[in-house]
Amino acid sequence: MIERYKTQKVMLGNIGIGGDSPVSVQSMNNTDTRDVEATLKQISELASCGCDITRVAILNMEAAEALKEITKRSPIPVVADIHFDYRLALASIENGAAKIRINPGNIGGDDRVRSVAEKAKEYGIPIRVGVNSGSIGKDMLEKYGGVNASSLSESALYAIRLLEKHDFRDIVVSMKSSDPVLTIESYRLLRDKVPYPFHVGVTEAGTLREGVIRSSVGIGALLSEGIGDTIRVSLTDEPVEEVRAGISILRSLGLRSQGMRMVSCPTCGRTQVPLIEVAKEVEARISDLPYSMTVAVMGCAVNGPGEAREADIGIAGGVDEFLLFCKGKPIKKVSQDKAVDELISMIHQMNGEK
Repeated sequence: MIERYKTQKVMLGNIGIGGDSPVSVQSMNNTDTRDVEATLKQISELASCGCDITRVAILNMEAAEALKEITKRSPIPVVADIHFDYRLALASIENGAAKIRINPGNIGGDDRVRSVAEKAKEYGIPIRVGVNSGSIGKDMLEKYGGVNASSLSESALYAIRLLEKHDFRDIVVSMKSSDPVLTIESYRLLRDKVPYPFHVGVTEAGTLREGVIRSSVGIGALLSEGIGDTIRVSLTDEPVEEVRAGISILRSLGLRSQGMRMVSCPTCGRTQVPLIEVAKEVEARISDLPYSMTVAVMGCAVNGPGEAREADIGIAGGVDEFLLFCKGKPIKKVSQDKAVDELISMIHQMNGEK
C-alpha cells in the first residue's frame, strides 16, 4: 500500500485536497466560459464519469461574470483559471469560484497579489500556484542555467512566498512540464520544503495515446512515491478522456476503488475470436457505468477463467463463441455475436438492475 506524503488540507466546497482526503481527479472545460449552458453541460458530463473538480478559463470580465450562474448550478467545484489580470481573479472569487489558479509572478505588483490573497481569504477559498516550464522568469533561468528541476521548483517556491508574505497559506502547488522526468524531479525537490498539497500532472502531454502514456509515467511515478493530492491528465482530446485516464491511473495504484476496471489478455495463436474488436467494444460500453467491478475479456477458454479468476465477471473466447464466467467459474457459453450484450446484461443484473 502506498504511504502518501502528509500535506495540509484545503477545501473546495465539499472536496478536500491534501491531508487525509483521497487523491482527486480534475479536468478542464474546453468550452467558452461565457456560454453558460454549454459549459454546464460539459461539467455534467465530466461529473458523470467521475470527475471531482473542473477548471474553466477566465479570459475576460464577461467570463468572470458567467461564473456566477455556472458555480450556482455546477454539481462539482469549479476552479477559475486566471492569467495576468488580477481583476479577473477578484471577480471570479466574488462570483463563486471554489479555487483560483494564478501565477503570482505574472499577476502584477505586490499590491495586486495582496488584493487577491485578501479576497481569497475573505471568501475562504484556496489559491493554486501554477508554474510550468514555459513560465520560468529570466532571473531563475540565469541563476539555474536554463529550464530544469531547480529553476522550476524555485519558481514555484518564489510564488508561494509571495502569498505567504501576505499571510495567505490556503495554497495548492503545481509544477508542470511536458517532460515527465523533469516534472518528477521538480516535485521531489519541493516536497520537503513546503507543507502544501500538490496538484500533479504533465502539461502538453499530447493526444490520447501518447498523452496517456506520458501522463501515466509522470503522475504514476510521483503517486507511487506518495507525492500528489490531486491530478489532471492533460490531453489534446475531449475532457472526459482526461478523467477516465486519471481514474485508471489511481485504480492501477490502489488509490481508488470506485469505477469499472477492465483486464484483457494479449492475442496469440490460440485466439479464434476477434478479441481486439470485442475488447474495445466492452471497454467503451463499461467506461461510464456507475458500478465498481473488474471485467475480464480473455482470448481463450483455457487460460481465461484461470488467469482472470479475480475478475468479478468476464468472457473468454472459444471457437466462434465465448464462455461467460464469474469469479473464475463458468456460467454458460454464448455465441460470438451476442457475447458483449450478454456480458453487459449480466453486469447490470449483478448490480441489481433489470
